Amino acid sequence: MKLADLRKLSIRQNLKIRFQLSNGLECVITERGVAQVPALGRAPDFNLEQELVSISEFVLDSAAQDQRRPVAARRIGREELARMAAPAASSAGAEHEEE
Repeated sequence: MKLADLRKLSIRQNLKIRFQLSNGLECVITERGVAQVPALGRAPDFNLEQELVSISEFVLDSAAQDQRRPVAARRIGREELARMAAPAASSAGAEHEEE
């Protein structure tokens, strides 16, 4: 599972995906597929792709919040998130084969 897979998943399912980095900061992949580290005030001294390899827990937030029916954040493990992101990878590969 790569950062690009999570970015595509967040766009496709209108999700914010959050995870804790090894340095204690939090990374948020927005519903627009942008990876952000909000507390970072300077150029990072780490690589998000490399950090992602060691992450085991993620938090999914629906970006489309309904004020009357708020949706609680959901914690999931790496394997479940990889399964959610996997169909996008296989369907994208199929599209390229047809061209």
